[in-house]
Amino acid sequence: MAEDFELDIDDLQRRMDGAIASLRTEFASLRTGRASASMLEPVMVDAYGSPTPINQVGTINVPEPRMVTINVWDKSLVGKVEKAIRESGLGINPQLNGTIIMLPIPELNEERRRELTKVAGQYAEGARVAVRNVRRDGMDMIKKAKADGLSEDDQKFWESEVEDLTKKMIAAVDAALETKQAEIMQV
Repeated sequence: MAEDFELDIDDLQRRMDGAIASLRTEFASLRTGRASASMLEPVMVDAYGSPTPINQVGTINVPEPRMVTINVWDKSLVGKVEKAIRESGLGINPQLNGTIIMLPIPELNEERRRELTKVAGQYAEGARVAVRNVRRDGMDMIKKAKADGLSEDDQKFWESEVEDLTKKMIAAVDAALETKQAEIMQV
């Protein structure tokens, strides 16, 4: 019965890792004043009748720290790619050069940097909540096993395992947030 209870810590860790991976994806969408190909990931182009990720209609390069270029493969899509970037809310003004779209990344002003650090903080809080929800699920499994006859020593052992994992994951979220905020505030 509960004497041979084995909590799947690996499953809990996978779920917590998923929350952190999701956080990193959200962080990548924040424009920091430094060029990166990942900043264009959320941009979808209306290509061939359906929304298509921008990286599937052209090659994205970062030739300089403040410049992204997109070499669009199909000439007929250049205007649609430009329109998608303008309407994306990234605050970038595309410049056309044949089938190459150049995206000069403007410097962020102080106010915008502070707004972005707050947004990053909100994303991090969402990840912390997701990690704590996984922790709660683990603790609920332990409580159920306790009701089924799990010994108190085993209960304490598994609870400490879940707590240690949670602390480690929250620390990873905090470290990712600190790194992103430093990147945003860098002039």
